[in-house]
Amino acid sequence: MQERPWLATYREFGIPAQIAPASHSSVTAMMEDAMVRFAGHTALRSLGQSLSYAEVDRLSRNFAAWLQAQGVKPGERVAVMTPNILAFPVAMLGILRAGAVQVNVNPLYTPRELAHQLQDADAKTLVIFNGSTPIFAEIAGETPVRRVVTAGLGLAADSKLPSPPADARLTDAISIADALAAGESLPFSPVTSGPDDLIFLQYTGGTTGLSKGAALSHGNLLANCAQFALFMPAARREGEEVVVTAIPLYHIFALMVNFISYFSIGAENWLVANPRDMDGFCETLRQSRPTVITGVNTLYAGLTMHPKLREVDWSRLKLAAGGGSQIVPTVSERWKAVTGQMIREGYGLSETSPIVTFNPAAVAEFTATTGLPLPSTDIKLLDDKNQEVPLGEAGEVCVKGPQVMRGYWEKPEANASAFTADGYFRTGDVAVFDTRGFLKIVDRKKDMIIVSGFNVYPNEIEAVATALDGVAECACVGVPDEKTGEAVKLFVVRTAGSTVTEADITAHCRAQMTAYKVPRSVHFVDALPKSTVGKILRRELRDA
Repeated sequence: MQERPWLATYREFGIPAQIAPASHSSVTAMMEDAMVRFAGHTALRSLGQSLSYAEVDRLSRNFAAWLQAQGVKPGERVAVMTPNILAFPVAMLGILRAGAVQVNVNPLYTPRELAHQLQDADAKTLVIFNGSTPIFAEIAGETPVRRVVTAGLGLAADSKLPSPPADARLTDAISIADALAAGESLPFSPVTSGPDDLIFLQYTGGTTGLSKGAALSHGNLLANCAQFALFMPAARREGEEVVVTAIPLYHIFALMVNFISYFSIGAENWLVANPRDMDGFCETLRQSRPTVITGVNTLYAGLTMHPKLREVDWSRLKLAAGGGSQIVPTVSERWKAVTGQMIREGYGLSETSPIVTFNPAAVAEFTATTGLPLPSTDIKLLDDKNQEVPLGEAGEVCVKGPQVMRGYWEKPEANASAFTADGYFRTGDVAVFDTRGFLKIVDRKKDMIIVSGFNVYPNEIEAVATALDGVAECACVGVPDEKTGEAVKLFVVRTAGSTVTEADITAHCRAQMTAYKVPRSVHFVDALPKSTVGKILRRELRDA
């Protein structure tokens, strides 16, 4: 094994090479401990509402009791499909306290995407935002779901927030307010989860076009919290931090960093339900005066262009973390000019809970890299012959560490190819280490496209587009986009005599896929470039 260049940098920065053994047996135990220790502190704020840690304790206990009364057993999958509203963290903690496994679902999914995920996870219970209920109602009969809990913008039954109504077709649904009220008078039997028990199924795109559930354990998340803490100790002061959460909680980045990691130390968390409302977002920042914010490049870029960002008091800001896609240096410079803090970039995946590398607190300037491997994490860069490349050369990022998933949910074939013979997870990303151990992503071995921090898999888009009459075959690639980092460009070969248009294809895709996956542009061609064995040569399309 080669000497790992980041170990010397650890010593220089005073960072331990390994994390200590976990002090809790599960994320549930860690969160329950926080609810007792910080009972009087404000835990969550959302749309003018707030909950203390004691209130979150009571409400999540009630939801766990209600789930148990409904027959939900430990290990059973419960899907949650909401934006960043109070229902998400309360439901999540209730699900964990009942010993169930949470399936995180994008509330903007189309019926097709939602049906696959619910079927694959065999989720019999669904917690869903009222505004998403028409999507579920379309495919409810095709899923194993038997219990539906609806949630509006407010958590209380008498909330005055203008939430959309739940779809009338869901006649047996119960509101989360009613479930919480019912649970208050129901007995609750505490469930003891261990580090090897599953906590989340985190769905990520697959080469077949269908997403796979990364099976994450309590131990995975406990480890990633501990690893992150060793890199950013000054930004994790117990009972002192104020976090703004604009990245969706159904995304593993926000779920681990913003919620689990910071809830465990008594932080006050401001949830942003709609970050596209930049005026409202900036007002949240002005009111909260955050010490910690996380985001993707597009979010930071949008904020830096908004005049109200300069009205925010940034004197308390300790950490602006970026991930999901590359942070553009000019965006970090513009952010620092306003806030005084650069954006600290990291790298991770759903399969790694998520953080693999990060720029630690001792780094004073923007590095244009994703930082150093976290403690207890080993990374090998492998060539096409599975040989480790020399320092400074590019290879596929392969990761081993306590934050790496056990595998994909019920996908033995996918798991066989996802790991090396000696147990390293193959990320599909190509990177280079510098002499100090900082990792820079230079390419993707997979054909994945990253739009505003979200993974988009060409095979899924191509499968949907090809199902449209008039499309003979197609291929898509990512092209640079100033606003979203990358955008989807679709190359289409029409069938003989077809008059299908770009508008036809866009409308068809929009009906089948969530918005960020829909091709931004469609280019018609007579033929697609292919290898001698018939494989589409996407690189030629990118260069076209």
